[in-house]
Formats: sequence, structure tokens, C-alpha cells
Amino acid sequence: MGKVIVVTSGKGGVGKTTTSAAVAAGLALKGHKTVVIDFDVGLRNLDLVMGCERRVVFDFINVINGDANLNPALIRDKRIENLFIFPTSQTRDKEALKPEGVDRVMEELRNDFDYIVCDSPAGIERGALTALYHADSAVIVTNPEVSSVRDSDRIIGILAAKSRRAERNESPVEVHLLLTRYSPERVGKGEMLSVEDVREILSIPLLGIIPESESVLRASNTGTPVILDHDSPAGRAYEDAVARFLGEQRELRFVKPERKSLFRTLFGRA
Repeated sequence: MGKVIVVTSGKGGVGKTTTSAAVAAGLALKGHKTVVIDFDVGLRNLDLVMGCERRVVFDFINVINGDANLNPALIRDKRIENLFIFPTSQTRDKEALKPEGVDRVMEELRNDFDYIVCDSPAGIERGALTALYHADSAVIVTNPEVSSVRDSDRIIGILAAKSRRAERNESPVEVHLLLTRYSPERVGKGEMLSVEDVREILSIPLLGIIPESESVLRASNTGTPVILDHDSPAGRAYEDAVARFLGEQRELRFVKPERKSLFRTLFGRA
């Protein structure tokens, strides 16, 4: 049976879709058959980030309603052999996520894939709660700011109380913290929370630290998961996060400010 990973947050705009695309691509690159699903009905962006918006024929809601079978709705990624994208509807609303239909589709996916990565909407509205209900693992994406961290704490409580695993008295959902848009320089100036601050507040295992990087925006605009940009700090940080998720031990990078070389200091090279 496949494992459902829900990428979630309490606050919008923290990098969930970027993370969903990167994690799914990273798992597929490791040889795992992976599908990434957009749960943000009416506000879909996953197809844009994955660069397949022109290939959408059927969507998640079509399959839930029985208007299409699962396989025709899945888009095979052209770059990574084991990766599939499952877009959602741009024209419907969250009420279209009928529980019995979602249950049926998720069961089909569990039988066919190693990992099902769910790109959840922010907060605790219907789309988010539906995704969270099915989680075996959750990646809580947060920025190092107080409001983002506080809202993430609420999501952790929902996972503990309202997931399918909690309902069935099974082992708890595995919860991981992913800290995005982290800048050690700004932490040093007191402009954002430190890694230690966030870990102390949320008390969940740290999966990775994604540094502030222009490569994230560039990757989104070109429809490429940032993890494929091996030269960027963000791409390498996502590689590390996926490896840790799969049980590999990797040292945390990008926690301390980058030390400029004497050459860069003298000649002003950034």
C-alpha cells in the first residue's frame, strides 16, 4: 500500500506547492512511483509549477464524480520516469470534494503508487481538512515568523485528532517540519525566528531548512520543480529533505550565514 504525504500549513504563501512539487520529484528520482495531487480546488497552481498546464484534460473532481477514470486524468511527467501529476478543477469549489469520492480515489492511488503527495490548501477549510484526514505523514511548511509558526501549531493538533489514523486508533501521523525562506543573516539581525525558536514552539522533527533563494521563483515561473536545479541552495536543500524523509542521515545546511571569501570582500562579488 502506498503512503500518503500531505504538505500543509496554517498560513498561505509559505511554499507548499513548491514543496509538494520538489518532494514528489525527489521521491520519484529515488526510484519510487509517485503521484502529486492538487487539493486546492478552484485555485489550482500545481500544474503550472510542474509545467503541465497545457496537458490537463481531466481533473481530480472529474474522477471523484465518476466523469472520468483515474488513469486518463493522471499526467505523466516528461522529465522524471516515475512521476505523475493529478491536477484539480479550476472552476469548481471545495464542496466538490465529496468524502466518499475522495476515499475511493485515494484507495485506488494507494494500490498503484508508492507515495501520494497531497498539495493541501492553507488553513483549515474543507480542502485542507480532507487532505489532512488521509495523511500517513505530514510535512508542515512554515516561514520563520510568529504568525506562520502559530498557525502551524493548529494544524498539528488537527492531525492528532481528526485524521483517518486517529479515527481508527492506528499509529499517529508522522509529522515533519520544513522551514522555508530562511535567512541566517536576517536571523542574526533579529528580523526572523531562528531554527531553535521554531523547533521549541512546534516540538516536531525538523525535515529541512530551505534558504531564501531566487531559484525558487525562477523554477516556478519555468514550470520546473526547484529540486532539479542542483546548483541552487534551495534545490540542494530539498534534496537533503527528501533524503532525510527516506531515512538517510544528512547534516543540516544553510543554518549559518555564508562566509564571503577575501576575494569577494575585496572586489564586491556577491
